[in-house]
Amino acid sequence: MAFELIPLPAFRDNYIWLLAGSKTAVAVDPGDATPVLEALAKRQLLLAAVLVTHHHADHAGGAAILAARFDCPVFGPAGEAIEAVNQPLREGQQADIPALETRFKVLEIPGHTAGHIAYCGHNIVFCGDTLFSAGCGRLFEGTAAQMSRSLAKLSALPDSTAICCGHEYTVANLRFALAVEPDNRDILDYAEDAAELRSRNLPTLPSTLGRERRVNPFLRCGMPDVVNAAERHAGHELRNPIEVFAVIRSWKDTFT
Repeated sequence: MAFELIPLPAFRDNYIWLLAGSKTAVAVDPGDATPVLEALAKRQLLLAAVLVTHHHADHAGGAAILAARFDCPVFGPAGEAIEAVNQPLREGQQADIPALETRFKVLEIPGHTAGHIAYCGHNIVFCGDTLFSAGCGRLFEGTAAQMSRSLAKLSALPDSTAICCGHEYTVANLRFALAVEPDNRDILDYAEDAAELRSRNLPTLPSTLGRERRVNPFLRCGMPDVVNAAERHAGHELRNPIEVFAVIRSWKDTFT
């Protein structure tokens, strides 16, 4: 079945993702039900399922309303308490959606939250607030080691994988990426492209994993230029990529 992948803006900078078939759709991380209901009505679609990556309200807050309206399953992380979730999932399990003749494999990717999961299928990964374009999520409930392993897990997907994350942070993330790697031509080119898209109020997403490997400092913690930048910022030698990740994540937290 052919799908249309639609980013629905919500709140200040969120995206709710709608994966639409000819008659039905799946909503991913609906923090607000209203944009989903409006998109479904406009396209004359029924909602077949809701996928939730983690418990934060801007990703899960509209799930119960949508489930009640369409009597559909709500998939979510088994390791987090989300009231609307009635199909809890762990790594290796799948979100099966017969109405769209599709299923998504689950990856556990803790770091931003303790039980955060991603959904992979159809050359797409819905990765919530773990991997952003040119960035990654803050460590609210996990450790640098956990997040580093989670990003490595996502980075093992094919280069062509569409990165469908939860926020429009790309322009700001690229400013930081340039602070880490000011001579990286891929970052410079992407920054120009992203700024032009945002000037027209268009999304920079989805990105691709191949692009992210070239521009995202959090996926490049073994690259010499990133290591050198992290060591200069830290003021001492760093022993491994996890220590590099920890330094640049802390650096990003205070970067303006």
